[in-house]
Amino acid sequence: MTELPHPVAEVIENELRLLDPEVRGSAPLLAAMLHPDFREIGTSGRLWDRDMVIAALHGEATTRPGPLTASRMRGAELCPGLVHLTFDTEHKGARAHRSSLWRLGDGEWLLYFHQATPFVTNPSVADPFADA
Repeated sequence: MTELPHPVAEVIENELRLLDPEVRGSAPLLAAMLHPDFREIGTSGRLWDRDMVIAALHGEATTRPGPLTASRMRGAELCPGLVHLTFDTEHKGARAHRSSLWRLGDGEWLLYFHQATPFVTNPSVADPFADA
């Protein structure tokens, strides 16, 4: 296996932390990982800002929604201080392709932008990421 460049490996570790129910349920931990100008386009197509995401995830954690699993995570350092990740998630049978942009600021990687697009597996359509 090829070793990942340090910034990409660090950002993947941070992204996986964001999937941890303990982190998702903690407003202070979430706030420490999201850029002040964070935006997200969710699976519903809704645009979220930092405060909305923190409130929603903190509230979601109280209902114990279950694990969110990630697969096919890949990353690239687009330029110094900017890393792009793509991956898939599954939660209670719902699947999404995901894309995250992480920015380095004051020595910390912060999630700047995230988008999730729901998908279903269709055996009659080739998976463009199958060999990626």
